[in-house]
Amino acid sequence: MNAVGISVQGVDPPDWIDRAEAFARDVLGELGKKDWELSILLCGDSFIRGLNAQYRGKDSPTDVLSFEQGEWFRTGDGERRYLAGDVVISLETLARTCGDLGIPVNEELKRLILHGILHLSGYDHDESDPRGEMLDYQESLLKKFSEVHLL
Repeated sequence: MNAVGISVQGVDPPDWIDRAEAFARDVLGELGKKDWELSILLCGDSFIRGLNAQYRGKDSPTDVLSFEQGEWFRTGDGERRYLAGDVVISLETLARTCGDLGIPVNEELKRLILHGILHLSGYDHDESDPRGEMLDYQESLLKKFSEVHLL
């Protein structure tokens, strides 16, 4: 069974955390992942800006970052688990993007969770090719989950 934990840093915990955790577990299942563990951190722009500067050399906020750990471990009970990594999402950038582009928050939040999980699954994209294979796959998954409402 896959495990997803969502925490917050510098923002109020939204009332949709449980639904977002369930969505992330469903995405892992759709991708055929088994015994995965990952965390999602919801934060504001100042926190993600610091991470973006430290790890990517970009001194600006972004919508989502992924930090792959990618290692198998055994629990105290001897169960084998895969520590996938962490997905960090700025709720401020999410809201700004949705306002600027007229995208429903529910849709964009699912897109960011999908995006982060795909990175932890080994997918990558070239920033100069906004419609590459990973992003096409992301959008096809988003369509599969179109009826899911997180908010």
